[in-house]
Amino acid sequence: MPPVLELRGMTKAFPGVLANDHIDLTLEQGEIHALLGENGAGKTTLMNLLYGLYQPDEGEIVVRGQPVSIHSPTDAIAQGIGMVHQHFMLIPVLTVTENVMLGVESIKNGIFLDRAAAAQRIRDISQQYGLAVDPDAYVKDLPVGVQQRVEIIKLLYRHADILILDEPTAVLTPQEADELFKVMRSLAAQGKSIIFITHKLREVLAIADRITVLRLGRVVGTTTPQAADEAMLARMMVGRQVILTVQKKPATPGEVVLTVKDLHVLDDRRQLAVRGASFEVRAGEILGVAGVQGNGQTELVEALTGLRSPVAGQVQILGQDVTHATPRAILEKGVAHVPEDRQRDGLVLSFPVADNLVLNTYYLPPFATGIVMHKEAVLAAAIERAQQFDVRTPSVKALTSTLSGGNQQKVIVAREFSRPIKLLIASQPTRGLDVGSIEYIHNRIVAKRDEGTAVLLVSPELDEIMSLSDRIAVMYRGQIVAILPAREVTKEQLGLLMAGAEVGVERAA
Repeated sequence: MPPVLELRGMTKAFPGVLANDHIDLTLEQGEIHALLGENGAGKTTLMNLLYGLYQPDEGEIVVRGQPVSIHSPTDAIAQGIGMVHQHFMLIPVLTVTENVMLGVESIKNGIFLDRAAAAQRIRDISQQYGLAVDPDAYVKDLPVGVQQRVEIIKLLYRHADILILDEPTAVLTPQEADELFKVMRSLAAQGKSIIFITHKLREVLAIADRITVLRLGRVVGTTTPQAADEAMLARMMVGRQVILTVQKKPATPGEVVLTVKDLHVLDDRRQLAVRGASFEVRAGEILGVAGVQGNGQTELVEALTGLRSPVAGQVQILGQDVTHATPRAILEKGVAHVPEDRQRDGLVLSFPVADNLVLNTYYLPPFATGIVMHKEAVLAAAIERAQQFDVRTPSVKALTSTLSGGNQQKVIVAREFSRPIKLLIASQPTRGLDVGSIEYIHNRIVAKRDEGTAVLLVSPELDEIMSLSDRIAVMYRGQIVAILPAREVTKEQLGLLMAGAEVGVERAA
């Protein structure tokens, strides 16, 4: 029996970049095949070729033993190939049913949309594959993990049996990722074949049947979880030994840089998201904020960076009140911000990479004099920063929208770390990054701490919080329920605190 899918000699070049260099890949029926690689290794480009979003310069696609031509996503879907993109393709103001049936509408009496029939089919698919979704819910009201289920249901509704999941856990909490893996196993058990694009080593070892590693557009090897470990996969991805644990000396905290007193913040629905948060961050220390996504971390960071105005409480930076200050005023006090949502809050995607690399200082010398910008200075700084932070782009003049998600994140980190700062507020700074980039950014965060910068780190990744933090604050339902020395708390204790349980630990301030 032939493989359900074969990619033979797939090659794709862009100006200045050979994204895919004669790549071969096979996918068997009922298999979860992980495609692993650094940002810019060519994973997403390869899948975009398979899905018809790009056309190959060379190569052949074979589906169930037959060569096929795929010129568009419509052609891909006709071959039973579906793709869930890293950034979801859903319309928030429509219901689940309306999103799923969009483009393949069910009609009754020759005129009317048959929403009831579509909703029943969604319920059937949900039950068959363990995808619990309410067909009548509005997408804007759904957690990210449930929105992802909707994307998978869209593919199954269109009878896809080859599913491409592009960085599916990049926006999920650990609990949501576990739920996704259950769904993936259910799909595979019922004959669906899955290509799982990721850079997370533990997930690959936990879920994949086979693993293919790409580096610089080429296949460097195919293995299985039984024959591999994290260190081996990291070495294959990066081409060198990667230190998977953070190396840092004990902190030597100095003066208080950030003071938060009894802070109350509303969310977009005018509900209280942050409830009386109080804490301090000192120079030369990393305070990690742990919590399941959606417990007020987003609103807390937005309030601290001027993107959302608190309704009560106070924020001070080096003793100065900035509770209702603008983002620029806060920035000019020496605050750097790596936002949770890079595309919404961190970048102007329609601008060149060079402009985004100086987006917060473009109006200052040497980049400007009065209202006159100095393009040569911007370009020179951008080239230097892109090289220093390994931003992979054919040119700093390329539009930022053309970069991979991980390279977009590197642009933000390069910009924020390339000026003198007193306080670094980093919300999910390694989201969407590969193991080599994570190692690099973790080391840079620790270096900033050692230079005397106060660091507030917000992350749903417990491993990241525990390895980087000197103290850990746990958020649950908008409250800081505990602040603990990182060296004295276990992952199990943190997990219970994040779930609102009472745990026998000393809750130091």
